[in-house]
Amino acid sequence: MEAFTAGLISLDDALNTLLARIAPVQQQDKVSLPDAAGRITASAVISPIDVPPFDNSAMDGYALRMADLTANHALPVVGKAFAGTPFSGDWPAGTCIRIMTGAPLPAGCEAVVMQEQTELEGDAIRVTADVRKGQNIRRTGEDIRQGTQVLEAGVKLGAAELPLLASLGIAQVAVLRKLRVALFSTGDELQPVGQPLAAGQIYDTNRFAVQLMLNKLGCEVTDLGIIRDDPTALRAAFVEADSRADVVISSGGVSVGEADYTRLMLEELGEVGFWKLAIKPGKPFAFGRLSNSWFCGLPGNPVSAVVTFYQLVQPLLAKLAGQQGPSLPPRQRVRSASSLKKSPGRLDFQRGILQRNAQGELEVQTTGHQGSHIFSSFQQANCFIVLEQGRGNVEAGEWVEVEPFNSLLEG
Repeated sequence: MEAFTAGLISLDDALNTLLARIAPVQQQDKVSLPDAAGRITASAVISPIDVPPFDNSAMDGYALRMADLTANHALPVVGKAFAGTPFSGDWPAGTCIRIMTGAPLPAGCEAVVMQEQTELEGDAIRVTADVRKGQNIRRTGEDIRQGTQVLEAGVKLGAAELPLLASLGIAQVAVLRKLRVALFSTGDELQPVGQPLAAGQIYDTNRFAVQLMLNKLGCEVTDLGIIRDDPTALRAAFVEADSRADVVISSGGVSVGEADYTRLMLEELGEVGFWKLAIKPGKPFAFGRLSNSWFCGLPGNPVSAVVTFYQLVQPLLAKLAGQQGPSLPPRQRVRSASSLKKSPGRLDFQRGILQRNAQGELEVQTTGHQGSHIFSSFQQANCFIVLEQGRGNVEAGEWVEVEPFNSLLEG
């Protein structure tokens, strides 16, 4: 198949190209709330009840009727109302009822006075503050009305959303199915973590890092391991991965070396979308389509692989999973506390440390050497310093854009 774009393209154009082609998965699962963490709602969620389901007290205090409040008149306490144990007896005129937070209001209650605004006199209380009708009362449906929408389709369910559903008595929720991702690395120089290194070999850091990120994103991962620089083995890996996944991700084999067969396989088995990006690190990133899946080819350098996964694959997976809204944090402008080296020509993602200075102002400083092999920079960093394509060196004190890491790169 023919490529639909070619050449060195900007990050924005690359994102627009791949996101325009992606449509969310449609298959749904019905899962329990504990199993729904990190999943995406398949449809809008409607409240089956009012919240609160009955008028109740917002304070520990005393339930009153306005007609019973007269100057300097002590009100006998004739009963108690607790959350789960409402008052159910007769309520004589000229009296009050002790009530706790969350307890249903006794019939006829018009206000609740907090206990700090009363004085106890034996079995009676004297109110020491002005009382307003309706004060300290939570009305039925004040928070959520029955039949109203509480969550949209495409919402990622987490610690804010799941307790909300639990408060509505919703035990199961419809979510889009998990994405299936097949992953492999290419290169004769790679050795699995834990195995001894021979001369010229390095550990397969990229596949390990990518799998960790995929797990954080809630994907079902098929790990095909390390594929050697052999066209037959690589073709077999592509075919197997394509048959098992929504997205196939490889690491390495996307530059211009004699043993880099990935592009040949992609052209033979599918189509190449784009191959080179005007970013640093991460120029040799590949995107394309196989028979049954999307393909993302990450660079072999560890930092380049993580940067391109974070900036391109993460948004792709979010859209494919059906998640609404941006997957990356907004950028912000701060002053650089460090001088930064950069050559004009590509958008540069340098690792930085965003923090407040002695004056309480946000500023960013570099983690140091920015080589695409310096993976330890991620352990120190909490943001990317995003330097424009045409920009050169940055002096300390100049304004720069930063992009704080989201949970994918946080500890």
